[in-house]
Amino acid sequence: MGLKNSQYQAIMRDYEQKQLRSHDILIQHHKDVYEKCPEFQILDESISVLSIQYGKRLLNGDDKALESLREELELLRRRKHELLKNSGFSSDYLEPVYECPDCRDTGYIGNQKCHCFKKAITELLYEQSNLKDILKIENFDRFSLEYYSENFREPRSGRSSLAAAKEALQTCKDFVSAFDSRFQNLFIYGDVGVGKTFLSNCISKELIESGFSVIYFSAPAFFDILAQSAFDKSDTDAQNMREYIYDCDLLVIDDLGTEYTNPFVTSQFFSCINERILGRRSTIISTNLSLDSLVDLYTERAFSRITSNYIMLKLFGDDIRIKKKLLNREEQ
Repeated sequence: MGLKNSQYQAIMRDYEQKQLRSHDILIQHHKDVYEKCPEFQILDESISVLSIQYGKRLLNGDDKALESLREELELLRRRKHELLKNSGFSSDYLEPVYECPDCRDTGYIGNQKCHCFKKAITELLYEQSNLKDILKIENFDRFSLEYYSENFREPRSGRSSLAAAKEALQTCKDFVSAFDSRFQNLFIYGDVGVGKTFLSNCISKELIESGFSVIYFSAPAFFDILAQSAFDKSDTDAQNMREYIYDCDLLVIDDLGTEYTNPFVTSQFFSCINERILGRRSTIISTNLSLDSLVDLYTERAFSRITSNYIMLKLFGDDIRIKKKLLNREEQ
């Protein structure tokens, strides 16, 4: 699931193509203006001539040349602005056109990957997994409450399976709608086959389509990547993937507890969730584990960070996959 160097280069080639398209658009815009307003082209040529002339004066020791150049260029700039306006062009018609104005189609803002680069990574990683097809099926439009019963009640709270599912569904929708303005995390736990992964996928689809970077892992694959990056510093794919795990807008860890647990796993788990909390990067964790089991496997410290920083959603009821199979048999 790691991003290979060849894939990184493919993304960078896309940015080069974007820059070329932007350049071609700008050239065409200049042609449009020159055809409609020949005086504009004369002014552009005058600016080039002036720059050369004043450059020579500067080299010859004329200290006032730079100030004079600025004054003349300002006059020409104002005249160009008037010509654009009078010819029916917008004031920014000759400004570069970028698909992403934030990074100017370079993929980077300073030394940091731009949000559009992270989105490109997400899309590429989903393309190489089978999750892209899954999200066509598992989304909010197809989430059904009919598999949850008002009669199936949790003994301790007396709450029904249907009530829990309704609350979880609304919480997940609220999580999506407020994602860009409010930092939140979700911990979805409960019985096998009650829709925990389905809800995670619903959220993932919405956020991916909104341009956020979303990285999904089953728990075993997640810890495998962290182990690879920790024990083999030369593995660039694993190192890149570790960076994405810590830096993506949303990290989804599915089926926590299905991995082999040891002290390394528990320390890496705490480190990741803690760093993402400190960096205000959202995380969704789904698990079949009870809260008591969570404490036993991942320590009090991790449990404390989760319970104090995550919205806890418990789902329970009959296994939906079994229900679907039974319904299919009845329809045949």
